[in-house]
Amino acid sequence: MSDIDVDAPLLHPILKNDYATQWMGIEVTKVADGHATITMKLRQEMLNGFGIAHGGMIFAFADTAFALSCNPHTGSEDSITVAAGVDINFLKPGIPGRLLTAVANRRQQSGRSGIYDIQVFQSVPGAEDEILAEFRGRSRTIPKRA
Repeated sequence: MSDIDVDAPLLHPILKNDYATQWMGIEVTKVADGHATITMKLRQEMLNGFGIAHGGMIFAFADTAFALSCNPHTGSEDSITVAAGVDINFLKPGIPGRLLTAVANRRQQSGRSGIYDIQVFQSVPGAEDEILAEFRGRSRTIPKRA
């Protein structure tokens, strides 16, 4: 399957009615078979009471990259791939105003089950991006409901 790589926001069939992803301001920068890269600016309304990224926002961001990497960017008439389970490890606090990038890659596929690793990075002014979180997702492909 070919890669789609663009500078402008990229549409993916599963994002058409994904209002959470739209609200979060997520932009898709690359999709390919088993891979996705997305970005998002960490806004004030995404912070917890400590003034850092709410863990649920980081989880939702990584989960979006997971979904995009599991489902073909050409769409499917017959099936969808969903999360069977996930683990996330938060490594650093998310700082307001920083650009976050999630990079998702398929590690293994066997029949209808897969394993994906997603790394979430945050920009650091004047330095290299740092890893904010590590997310591992286990996928399952199921029939699409009518």
